[in-house]
Amino acid sequence: MWAADLRPAGPPALASPPRGEAASRAHGAGAPADGAAGWGGPVVHEVTGESAADVAAVMGPDGDLVAPRLARGARCFAARLGREVVAFGWLSTDSEWIGEVELEISPGPDEAYIWNCATHPDHRRKGFFRAIVNGIAAQARTEGKKRLWIGSLDIPAAKAVAQNGFVPAIHFTSVWMYGMRWLRVRPAAGVDLSLELAAREVLSIGGRPLRLGSSMKRAERRRH
Repeated sequence: MWAADLRPAGPPALASPPRGEAASRAHGAGAPADGAAGWGGPVVHEVTGESAADVAAVMGPDGDLVAPRLARGARCFAARLGREVVAFGWLSTDSEWIGEVELEISPGPDEAYIWNCATHPDHRRKGFFRAIVNGIAAQARTEGKKRLWIGSLDIPAAKAVAQNGFVPAIHFTSVWMYGMRWLRVRPAAGVDLSLELAAREVLSIGGRPLRLGSSMKRAERRRH
């Protein structure tokens, strides 16, 4: 679990495109005009009902989840080159299920959770994952959010969010075997104790902060 502080010392908007990366620009709801933003990078905009089908097509087998997610209040953002969706991501202020670790996250006041960010297979390794996260973070800051959370990540994605100002709070090791889920929770190296506790609190179980250490329970799969 990673966190970004969106107060003035938090992740800045890109002022110039890093070498090998595409720039991003946050937009309001609706589809963007033809053409790319800034330095030829993607335009990031919030998805509405009218543009939801474009994201659903990119999400493939999970495309049928777009409508119910939007209906329950989750927000979707898309990064486009011209009219093509090259990446997408979701933002929630209410509780959401983290399938990788089978835990529920409930962001606190002035917080939000970024999740299910992905890049179109034809456009990977072009900086678009970083662009979509940056665009969502910029919009959240504009709306007065003070902290963002983002969940379990592989190594390339972890490098991208670190460049966006996110820092690790707690680490998970999760193993599924014979219908059971084994989970180990440990603090990130050098993490501030207040951030570690905040991460455990947004992942509370039964009103109590998530415990450090190992646990095992029956695996629980959800399509969400």
